[in-house]
Amino acid sequence: MADQRAQSGEDKRPPGIPVLRWEEPPEGPVLVLLDQTRLPAEEVELVCTDALVLVEAIRSLAVRGAPVLGIAGAYGVALAAVRGFDVDEAAVALAGARPTAVNLSVGVRRAQDAYHAVLARGGDADEAARAALAAARRLHQEDAEASARMAAHGLALLDELLPSGGHRILTHCNTGALVSGGEGTAFAVALAAHRRGRLRRLWVDETRPLLQGARLTAYEAARNDMAYTLLTDNAAGSLFAAGEVDAVLIGADRIAADGSVANKVGSYPLAVLARYHHVPFIVVAPVTTVDADTPDGASIEVEQRPGFEVTEVTAPQVPVAGAGGGIPVAPLGTQAYNPAFDVTPPELVTAIVTEEGVVSPVTGEALAELCARSRQVTIS
Repeated sequence: MADQRAQSGEDKRPPGIPVLRWEEPPEGPVLVLLDQTRLPAEEVELVCTDALVLVEAIRSLAVRGAPVLGIAGAYGVALAAVRGFDVDEAAVALAGARPTAVNLSVGVRRAQDAYHAVLARGGDADEAARAALAAARRLHQEDAEASARMAAHGLALLDELLPSGGHRILTHCNTGALVSGGEGTAFAVALAAHRRGRLRRLWVDETRPLLQGARLTAYEAARNDMAYTLLTDNAAGSLFAAGEVDAVLIGADRIAADGSVANKVGSYPLAVLARYHHVPFIVVAPVTTVDADTPDGASIEVEQRPGFEVTEVTAPQVPVAGAGGGIPVAPLGTQAYNPAFDVTPPELVTAIVTEEGVVSPVTGEALAELCARSRQVTIS
């Protein structure tokens, strides 16, 4: 589901609408997004003509998932530049659209830096805009390549930890092609196991709020003919107790310098369950998700979502009565605690898998060494 520019000749994904792509119609350049809020019922695209439209798409979760948010942010800066808007103003709005996912600000900064580098050496605005777009396209391609490497590293780790094969993997939220320039992060590992005949069952948490596992991960698993079963988040404990989980694979929206992992709310309870039941708990994320400027888990800003996402449900073609445009499932005026993420401490994480390799045990020193190695590879 990557932009055509980011696909490789070995791409075996089923055909579908790209998760995002840059287009240049006669009326001017646009960024086109697959609206993930409409899945799995229908595949509908949103057309972003400027950065503010993209900001709203990010906030509404029409486009979501850490790696692809970075890509979208970079394209958003390029869109502002090409259309002649204030690039720095657009960059601030984009970077602040969702506070927890560090990849968003990383992508914004890359395109913004490319834009200003051209101006600093005397280039004009058009040349600077082309540089910003080129930076976004490079990031898109890099993420596709990183996804493939993460899948290979992750599958090798699974085979090392579970040499008998027949993996039964529990995943949370959505970490597939919908969040990536390639085939995803944690989902890409499960998909690699499936293609090699090593996946016995993918357990898919429905993932509250917004049911991103039920709507999106199940959608991707079905499209790839994987053996999968959907479960409510609070059924995971009984699944562990029954001995039906061999490993937990999740993604990450931000990894602090000490190895603390922010991911979709519900991830931390899975880590606690996994530790109690002696099941590997594995985080799969690109190096860009590691934020050296965030020292620990307590320093991660956790996004709070609107309460109506919990107190209401939405369904197409059904009369609505709730404040958020959905069907109320709680009494009018009910307050809801609705954090988008929770934070798992490093001691509960078996390993962090990145495109540059695996960190295990998870420590701040090991993460810093891996990131330094990644920077050296990039520079060379």
